[in-house]
Amino acid sequence: MKKIISTLSIAFLLVLSINSLSAQEIRNSSGSSTGSIESDGTIRNGSGSSVGKIDNDGTIRNSSGSSIGKIDNDGTIRNGSGSSVGKVDDDGTVRNESGSSIGKIDGDGTVRNGSGSSIGSANGVPKAWAAVVFFFFSF
Repeated sequence: MKKIISTLSIAFLLVLSINSLSAQEIRNSSGSSTGSIESDGTIRNGSGSSVGKIDNDGTIRNSSGSSIGKIDNDGTIRNGSGSSVGKVDDDGTVRNESGSSIGKIDGDGTVRNGSGSSIGSANGVPKAWAAVVFFFFSF
């Protein structure tokens, strides 16, 4: 289930501006790259391996191409059964399936955990993309 939530979350980030970005790196708190999101929707881990993809219609696919969920226009992330598993708000707040805040990404790209501590950065990536990568998808 965590892999599904993770992939769904990453996918949401892709939906927001998939056609306007080239590959963008996500970095952890020590500055190391933890992965990237490409303009065609391909999601790669820190080793460069493809771990999934998001289609233009919001369908989320795993590395073998199977549909595992969908992203709604309002930021709701759904699993393959259509159940909500989380949401990313417009202000960058990331919420779990029960609506509780589990973190946030600031306007400057700083990613914070639920306690407010910086856990990384995501410059050049939309807030929602970064939030999904850090809070739902573990490379």
